[in-house]
Amino acid sequence: MSPSTPAPTPEAHVNHITRSFTELASTVRETGLLARSYLFYSLYGAVLLLAFGGVITGMALLGDSWFQLLMAFALAVVFTQVAFMGHEASHRAIFASGPANDRLGRFLSTVVVGISHQWWMNKHSRHHANPNQRGKDPDIASDTIMFVEEDASRSKGLVRAIVKRQGWIFFPILTLEGINLHYRSVASLVQQGSRRQKWTELPGIALHFGLYLVPLFLFLPLGMAFAFLGVQMAVFGVYMGASFAPNHKGMMIVPEGTKMDFLSKQVLTSRNIRGGWPMSILMGGLNFQIEHHLFPNMARPHLIRTREIVREECAHLGLAYTETSLMESYGIVVRYLNRVGLAARDPFDCPERVSLGRG
Repeated sequence: MSPSTPAPTPEAHVNHITRSFTELASTVRETGLLARSYLFYSLYGAVLLLAFGGVITGMALLGDSWFQLLMAFALAVVFTQVAFMGHEASHRAIFASGPANDRLGRFLSTVVVGISHQWWMNKHSRHHANPNQRGKDPDIASDTIMFVEEDASRSKGLVRAIVKRQGWIFFPILTLEGINLHYRSVASLVQQGSRRQKWTELPGIALHFGLYLVPLFLFLPLGMAFAFLGVQMAVFGVYMGASFAPNHKGMMIVPEGTKMDFLSKQVLTSRNIRGGWPMSILMGGLNFQIEHHLFPNMARPHLIRTREIVREECAHLGLAYTETSLMESYGIVVRYLNRVGLAARDPFDCPERVSLGRG
């Protein structure tokens, strides 16, 4: 660069990336990757119906047997897979019609899974708009598990005791996440939902538990019914948490008030999981988290092809594109949570903090 050539400004850099995303989106659209995939979702829905039928048949055949706990495990897996499909409907990735997606998403979330569609939509939309940004992303807000050191340092009592070693106990805590999802759904509707939301979603959630719990406690001995429910809730919580946690935990935290271009914000705060189609089925398409955040209304079958286009563009722009194996991602999450948890320890409790630092 000659002395007379002005240095590029940060604004010019941002505008360059913004233009690059416009071109990227145009390429994706022209390639047909934003088209609906009715065949995939029809087959997916049919498989889920067959799976429900298989679980019900298995429960009927097993009768008064502790092998029913295997059915509880299977039912939790099916519920989670339905939740994945509800998640895609909430992003309007299944039908071309927005209202049709909303109706399907509400039915799957409330009646089939037993959580509030409206609560999930509100929380998840804010997350997508500002992933990993302090003060805006509800998924990193202060809770039993802390994702930011400043929040961990302010924790008290039982929460502080948990936060100190939160990485090691993260997955055991997820066994309670199923109960937490149901509780927060109902609580949010009761406390903050509009009259229309209450009348449309609370009956659906009540219907879910009526169809599930009444037969369960009628046809199984009391102790076995509670054990069945406990296993189902625990597996559901772990499966849901273990599918969503690798996506952003341990990635860049965006300080409050920071402004970033859309492409950088979504790519630098997200992590993909290797594994192709099998992993896409296991994680409901969440393994292509970067592409999902860039094109949230994209049907799942198109994410794998879009990944190639996005990777190439990120390499061209010099944007770090993060992709790991599932087990590597869990290791990253555990180490990250433990590092954040150091902020909740007293100095004399944690001499290793000096050597580990706060990075």
